[in-house]
Amino acid sequence: MKVLVIALHLVFAATVFVAPASATGLTLSDVNDAAFVASAEDQPRAVMVKAQVLLDRAGFSSGVINGGASENFANALRAFQHQNGTPETGDLDEATWAIIKTSEAPAMVEYTISKADVQGPFVPELPDSLDKMVTLTQLAYTGPRERLAERFHMDEGLLADLNPDTAFDKPGTRIVVADVKRRLPTSAVVKIEVDKQKHMIRAFEPGGKLVGVYPASIGSAEKPAPSGTLHITRIIRNPVYYYDPRFNFPGVEAKTRLKIAPGPNNPVGAVWMNLNARSYGIHGTAEPEEVGKAGSHGCVRLTNWDAWALATMVKRGTVVQFIE
Repeated sequence: MKVLVIALHLVFAATVFVAPASATGLTLSDVNDAAFVASAEDQPRAVMVKAQVLLDRAGFSSGVINGGASENFANALRAFQHQNGTPETGDLDEATWAIIKTSEAPAMVEYTISKADVQGPFVPELPDSLDKMVTLTQLAYTGPRERLAERFHMDEGLLADLNPDTAFDKPGTRIVVADVKRRLPTSAVVKIEVDKQKHMIRAFEPGGKLVGVYPASIGSAEKPAPSGTLHITRIIRNPVYYYDPRFNFPGVEAKTRLKIAPGPNNPVGAVWMNLNARSYGIHGTAEPEEVGKAGSHGCVRLTNWDAWALATMVKRGTVVQFIE
């Protein structure tokens, strides 16, 4: 697989404000003031959203922030609990909540939509097959709402719930978003563990310090992920994707090589980290909500924002160990 680099930039700006009431009952203050309910069998959605944001900010990603329970969320909790020496239950218990909520910055903040946020090009409707994608000059976002949701690691439904009756295509509009500014590690990542059973990857600094945990789709029955120990050979941001008919992906009719334009909705998303095994890599995706749930064509698939974060921490030669 060959790839072509085209720059992609993400811009963040946020300040705190008091949000209007949401039709769903979820507001900025609901999330920021959310407190663990010891007697509850299931925590309120505001607590779950806050926990996901704070975990994400600490580098323990559960993928798309949506306020729902999932295996991705449980895995992020287990990793966080292991890191902090508490029982690895995978549940949001009182002891874990006490550690998570120590962050002083609010989980939700105000963001003012900029002109750059609403400028295209956009793709109103994405093709449903690689054969049709070749007609596009860019696999761009479908609109400002998708762009904003991805920038702040949020599910589009949650973004809409927190901002009812909001026009996301109007510059100057103030909206409520997750504050997901992550702490940067002090040194480069030297090893990545790809855990096939837990559908997650872990990134380590020298000395074995864990600095990043991300949910991942890792291969499939049709095309399993590699085994053993590999390493990263190059990092390409905003890659062009080339489909080789020898891949023989289900549903792809092309008998000749296809060239798919770059963009966040490209089949390999916003960034590609090439491995020293032909056609395999760690990359982003156009469907962040499916990460950790659906299989992949042999590669390690992350959300675009997690792949982007990881790409800033690794370099050529970084070890990638696959754990069966």
